[in-house]
Amino acid sequence: MTELTVVEKIAEWQRLKALVLDSVSSPITRRVYNMALEEFLTWFRLEPRPGFSKATVSAWRVSLEARGLGSSSIIVRMSAIRKLAVESADNGLLAPELAAGIARVKSAKSVGIRVGNWLSLRQAQALLSAPDIATVKGLRDRAILAVLLGCGLRRSEVAALTFAHVQQRDGRWCIVDLVGKHNRVRTVPMQTWVKVAIDAWTCAAGLAEGRVFRPVNRGDKVQGDAMSEKVIWQMLQQYATDAGVRSIAPHDCRRSCAKLCRAAGGELEQIQLLLGHASVQTTERYLGTKQDLVNAPNDAIKLGVAV
Repeated sequence: MTELTVVEKIAEWQRLKALVLDSVSSPITRRVYNMALEEFLTWFRLEPRPGFSKATVSAWRVSLEARGLGSSSIIVRMSAIRKLAVESADNGLLAPELAAGIARVKSAKSVGIRVGNWLSLRQAQALLSAPDIATVKGLRDRAILAVLLGCGLRRSEVAALTFAHVQQRDGRWCIVDLVGKHNRVRTVPMQTWVKVAIDAWTCAAGLAEGRVFRPVNRGDKVQGDAMSEKVIWQMLQQYATDAGVRSIAPHDCRRSCAKLCRAAGGELEQIQLLLGHASVQTTERYLGTKQDLVNAPNDAIKLGVAV
């Protein structure tokens, strides 16, 4: 068969993409691969190209570099395209020699350790204060930013947060039994100002059960039962620009939470428990450390919301 003309046929493309996504088990990897494949299709269709070949994929990699993407971002996108080539060949849609050529396209080199971005305390407060809290949407967005900055949640965890997660433990509000990456379960202490922001949003929206964060339509009314991670990303970009801290991703808020905790004197082991970088039980066993929900490290972050 000739080069992969299926990329130009949406129905076949969706079938191929499904094969790629079904071949990976991690929900996070599936999400990233889905994004990478959609990006590639959009780029592929912008102008006439010779087909799905080594030359095309090399040009794709060059376009990624031209966008200024980091090595890790390029590596994961190239990995998705290699998976696409393998699945295409296995299903008779691409000649094996073409798939082998695509596999030989060099990816970006991983240089050192990705450090990401951090917000200073002033920048974090500016970001937190950016939403217009005279609107329901603004109250929701401020509450999301509060959870990102104050509790260090991933955007997938924010989108999945339910009222059942928010409970009192040791005389304080916490996010309890949160299932994170690799199905690790943790309890996250919540500062008073974060709870105030959440309550202001849920009261205005008339919510008391199910998902904490919901879509808000152009009429400033709650519409739908769940909010997507993509909306959280887009929301953050808007407010980051307004606050003068562009190029900030949701995960950078998580990093900022950790750094602000550390700068305020939080113990490294407690911050590790807060973020759930390992299971609480394993961390306690290895470090002999018990999570302190009374004197939580994120209590020391000096941010606040207007009541």
